[in-house]
Amino acid sequence: MPQTYEPERFQSPEYLAVLADSKASQTGIFNPNALHRMREIAITGYPNEICGLLLGSINAQSWLVQDVRQGENINTERAADRFQLDPQGYQAIDRECRTSDLENIGVFHSHPDCPAKPSPTDLESSWEGFLYPIISVCNGKVSHINCWEPSDISGKFHPVDMLEHQS
Repeated sequence: MPQTYEPERFQSPEYLAVLADSKASQTGIFNPNALHRMREIAITGYPNEICGLLLGSINAQSWLVQDVRQGENINTERAADRFQLDPQGYQAIDRECRTSDLENIGVFHSHPDCPAKPSPTDLESSWEGFLYPIISVCNGKVSHINCWEPSDISGKFHPVDMLEHQS
């Protein structure tokens, strides 16, 4: 597995402040094909950040990720360390979901040559109830994937266990 880089900023008070001091209490369950596709999208987009949507369902204990759709990162000025999901693409995928039994349950993105930990920027654009996998891609290879859930109450990201399961 490639070495994960951790730039100094990830140990700064601003970055540490977005992480809750808790153990995972929820689970993200991923269809293997969806997980494979997420990795593939992240590698193909390297050295820039990529983004996309998680499609599936949510129950009281977990997010059930059945499929993923790549989104376009329209942040062209800082594509190497920021993403902005194209709103028109988001709306098109949302319309597509209305004709199926799937719903948009989260947003994934990559951190090129950085750890799979959320940043203050990630927290600013997150929505409570959504699942946020972050894919660390180092030297063009997936190093690690971590899942997170933001909380409006704590104002922090909480870790989410990640499982692969054929459904």
